[in-house]
Amino acid sequence: MPTVQVVVGAQWGDEGKGKLVDMLSGDCDVVCRCQGGNNAGHTVVVDGRSFFFHLVPSGIIRDDVMCVIGNGVVLNLADFFKEVDELTAMGIKDIENRMRISERSHIVFDFYQEVDVLEEQTRGRRLLGTTKRGIGPAYASKVSRRGLRLVDLIGDWDLFCEKFKSLVEFYKHQFPELNVDIDKSLEELLVYRERVRPMVRDTVYLINKLAHGYNHKILIECAQSTMLDIDFGTFPYVTSSNCSVGGVCTGLGLAPSRVGDVYGVVKAYTTRVGSGAFPTELFGELAERLQSLGREFGVTTGRKRRVGWLDAVVVRYAHTINNFTALALTKLDILDNFDEIKIGKAYIDPETGATYPTLPSSPDTLEKVQVVYETFPGWKTDITKIREYKDLPSKVKMYIEAVERLCGVNVRWIGVGEGRSNIIIKSS
Repeated sequence: MPTVQVVVGAQWGDEGKGKLVDMLSGDCDVVCRCQGGNNAGHTVVVDGRSFFFHLVPSGIIRDDVMCVIGNGVVLNLADFFKEVDELTAMGIKDIENRMRISERSHIVFDFYQEVDVLEEQTRGRRLLGTTKRGIGPAYASKVSRRGLRLVDLIGDWDLFCEKFKSLVEFYKHQFPELNVDIDKSLEELLVYRERVRPMVRDTVYLINKLAHGYNHKILIECAQSTMLDIDFGTFPYVTSSNCSVGGVCTGLGLAPSRVGDVYGVVKAYTTRVGSGAFPTELFGELAERLQSLGREFGVTTGRKRRVGWLDAVVVRYAHTINNFTALALTKLDILDNFDEIKIGKAYIDPETGATYPTLPSSPDTLEKVQVVYETFPGWKTDITKIREYKDLPSKVKMYIEAVERLCGVNVRWIGVGEGRSNIIIKSS
């Protein structure tokens, strides 16, 4: 029986994956990140204190957990160590001794952030809304085979310097206005080189050794979400990595047969940061109310999130890609005081009246779909103190059971507040 569990976002991110990872990690001894970079943002609230994670797997909050950053992650060393220092100052112990980072992980250099900005400026009106953290350029360098990895950094220093200078010259040829202080950059990288060295491992060997024999319980947290996946998301308004379950195999070197339960995380409504189609998006007073109640501001960018009703078409599509074992339905308490609540259950072609069988792949088509909604009465009750499913008001149960029916997956966990204890287990 595989002992590898995976947590995947089923929408456009910000669903509350960190909370589920925090809960599940209490029964695991290894927690991994498999893709993305510091464009990700997970929040875990413990005893009223908020911990923010961008590169460090959120399982590090548990003292007895080893954390692994896989080869699919792109690593900004300055931001990584800043995050480590901030988490250490908040009382998380022995972080660097419990971290294992893949020697195959590509480095996000500081000048990639400037390249990210310059590339976005060339898009004119069709801005992607990137986080401008240099993640896209890092993955582009990886695919074009120009990128540099941690194994290069901790290897022959003279050879690394030569390759770094060549990489900078390539980008300066593309963007003449790019300004890079090569000597200063190499000085900083030399410092990071010595600090990161003890953490660098062949994590493909390590993770498969840990998975073999099923003696270790391994939890993998996917960053971003299925609808931002480079292949399956709402392209081109996506991230630069595979943030659906397939990214687990390529981003850690695990065979598919090693993967056991895959849990999808779904917010009780929908949010999105940046550009791109959003069929169930709300505007005006209702949107502002949902943004305010849900405190919908990005952990990474601080940008206000766009908000809308839960979109079952999106979740069904994510289930098709990931084959979820069960769902975690988060932030249900945010809907406590609405008179009525809607779920988008189908898309209709406005020209033909035909129902789309699945999520359209064309962004232009997705922008034009008409959404068919199912409407539910609000429960107008504070549910944050409830801990048993049987104690929920009937109208809340009606909504949860509609989510299961319309999305085609059972709900196992229900989030009714931000704290560790604010969760209801519906079924096993």
